[in-house]
Amino acid sequence: MFCGNRNDRFKGLYWDGEGFILLYKRFENGGLRWPRHRDDAVQLSRRQIKLLLEGISPLPIKRVKPASEGHLY
Repeated sequence: MFCGNRNDRFKGLYWDGEGFILLYKRFENGGLRWPRHRDDAVQLSRRQIKLLLEGISPLPIKRVKPASEGHLY
């Protein structure tokens, strides 16, 4: 699966044994957080692919840990 510059749609290729099937999904209500660089690419599980096809982001949200109050810069 891959997406271009816009993160509100993605494409996927599926091999059925005789040829490729092109999957295309466009989200009407926003976009997904999607890896932007080759180094960030991950392998999706069947469950994650199902979530993606349902319009739910399958990738974990990276949370930023807040600085403790004693270490203000």
